[in-house]
Amino acid sequence: MKPAILLALTLGAIGAARADILITPSFIINIEEECAVEYRVCGKVSYTGTSKKTGQAIVLRGKTVEGKCEKDVPFCEFKGYIFKNGATVYRVTSDGKLTVSQGAKTLVEEKGVWQ
Repeated sequence: MKPAILLALTLGAIGAARADILITPSFIINIEEECAVEYRVCGKVSYTGTSKKTGQAIVLRGKTVEGKCEKDVPFCEFKGYIFKNGATVYRVTSDGKLTVSQGAKTLVEEKGVWQ
């Protein structure tokens, strides 16, 4: 059996990682959670953002962001993801909004569509 097939079967057995693509007017963003599907909170998330204009990409590591937890609800509300690159913070929300900021200054704010 080829290693790639074996890896796919192994990931399937433990709950495969999730990957999503967000397309905004300026960027193609690939978000990949490296946690098993059954986990809502994941501290191992990768962000690959590629500029449509230049083709340059940035790869970041981050985590999921949860919202307010209700008392008798087993899961908290899923809000999206957060990634940091020094003082620059990249936020991707569950409704497809990309915000890149440095302190109080917003560098990028775009609405996209999840693929």
